[in-house]
Amino acid sequence: MTDLTSYPVRLAGDIAGLLDTLNEHLIQATPREAARILATVLDGEDGVLGRVTGLVATGSHVTKDLSTRGLLPPEIPLALGRAANELHDIGLDIDEHTGTMTALAAPPPAATMTVPKPAVSDRPAGQHR
Repeated sequence: MTDLTSYPVRLAGDIAGLLDTLNEHLIQATPREAARILATVLDGEDGVLGRVTGLVATGSHVTKDLSTRGLLPPEIPLALGRAANELHDIGLDIDEHTGTMTALAAPPPAATMTVPKPAVSDRPAGQHR
């Protein structure tokens, strides 16, 4: 039997499943790994939060068109538009803290190892006490 679910719908389901998997990794992550995961997820432009915000904004525009054609009530695009605005504002609030997360995520500076230098004597070679 042929699966009638379209690719974009399956993709949305796959992404939701991947977010569940990422959540499990976050729960078990070390502090440094958790900071790296969160810094990536919460990036307002290229991270998950930024991309979800864009998706919700697109959803608002798409449903607005459907609403003007009488296929959806106008409350749906309005609610999606408010959600996109709220997500954007949340992203701006989080941006204030990304530097802290990025600093925690950075590997510690490599310890410099100094090689001890041989003691230098002020006596000419071959003289002993």
